[in-house]
Amino acid sequence: MTTNTAPHRVVVVGSGFGGLFAAKALRRSDVDVTLVARTDHHLFQPLLYQVATGILSEGEIAPSTRLILKDQSNAAVVLGDVTDVDLEARTLVSVHRGRVTVTPYDSLVVAAGAGQSYFGNDHFAEFAPGMKTLDDALELRSRIMSAFDAAELTSDPEERARLLTFVVVGAGPTGVEMAGQIAELSRRTLAGTFRTIDSRDARVILLDAAPKVLPPFADSLGENARRRLEKVGVDVQLGASVTDVDADGLSVRDSDGTERRIEATCKVWSAGVSASPLAAMLAQKSGAEVDRAGRVLVEADLTLPGHPEVFVVGDMMARDKLPGVAQVAIQGGRYAARTITAEVKADAKGAPRPERSAFRYRDKGSMATVTRFSAVAQVGPVKITGFLAWVMWLAVHLVYIVGFKSRLTTVFNWAWTFLGRARTQLTVTHQQMQARTAFGRLTVLEDARRHRTAELEDARAS
Repeated sequence: MTTNTAPHRVVVVGSGFGGLFAAKALRRSDVDVTLVARTDHHLFQPLLYQVATGILSEGEIAPSTRLILKDQSNAAVVLGDVTDVDLEARTLVSVHRGRVTVTPYDSLVVAAGAGQSYFGNDHFAEFAPGMKTLDDALELRSRIMSAFDAAELTSDPEERARLLTFVVVGAGPTGVEMAGQIAELSRRTLAGTFRTIDSRDARVILLDAAPKVLPPFADSLGENARRRLEKVGVDVQLGASVTDVDADGLSVRDSDGTERRIEATCKVWSAGVSASPLAAMLAQKSGAEVDRAGRVLVEADLTLPGHPEVFVVGDMMARDKLPGVAQVAIQGGRYAARTITAEVKADAKGAPRPERSAFRYRDKGSMATVTRFSAVAQVGPVKITGFLAWVMWLAVHLVYIVGFKSRLTTVFNWAWTFLGRARTQLTVTHQQMQARTAFGRLTVLEDARRHRTAELEDARAS
């Protein structure tokens, strides 16, 4: 006589690199997988800047999660923001458009990622969008193109200069890539498309409080990137801290204490990241510590202290000073999946669970594009620059783009852009630029309405 037991329930939070690769790695395991995510797509975040500058479309870097997992019969997708995790009852609460879903789990893999950090100055976000979501990229594309269009219409030299000044804050990989592509967009793609302005007059400024470009890379690679950026017209300003941001520009304090003002309509914020608020929730409930970026300090097996069934991977976890890059998330997600699979197999056989080995990250190197045909790469002690590094960057990123069709269209658009001058994805709408701030105002109004309603109910009750 056999006893039917329910499959082991694995809940994965987040559809980014850590979450998706964990879910896919459980494909052949005797488990039920539920992927809970805020969005309906898997975002290839390293290529967001190419959506923002018109090289790629959003569909090429953000395929539907349901389509990716369509043929994985043991996986289901649930949309929603995670609002609570009960570590004792082993349940997770998520909300989507007011509908509350409670999902039980036996194992939990949390890979909710990170957001943009403004270092305590969240009001900067209204005027300087980050680069973490598709909405961010589409808004930035609209802001960039709208700045050129507005400059074409004005006859005021000061206003035109402000409109044609683009400031990127943060000289890490994202900032370097973004600044380089804005410069090439203005000098190659848009050259000759306007009648009263010359797009090549655009001023692109890359700001960072650090003393070097690409701080995570070797000094020689950072210096190579700086020289290449300056060659295409980017004004690199280091040792410069942003103290305020408004609609028309930003205030900067240099390393010598000098305060100055930069007039610029279009600003991009790529300086700093902050872990998902879910990290703080898990830390509070489990007694774990968090680091300065809000990431959870996990055990050697990437689990919460005292909760071996809860894995935290990717940008949410802190361990051995691992960087917040895609490879850490991918390897962490796969590690969690392998661990769960091994223990489920042991349980099915009635055998003791195998002892968990510590997570070991295999560094496959770091790379960043600077401009067309130019990149920097660091693989261990090996440092590569120029065209070879750029080809390596293309190859590595193609490997991790999900789906053959996405890879094919990406290659086509890269060839069209880099070998020629055109960019196929420069269409913008007013809604793209205004929606984020409009939704923010609606949220404030809705919160105020709920507060007033609660006060009235309390007054009636008393």
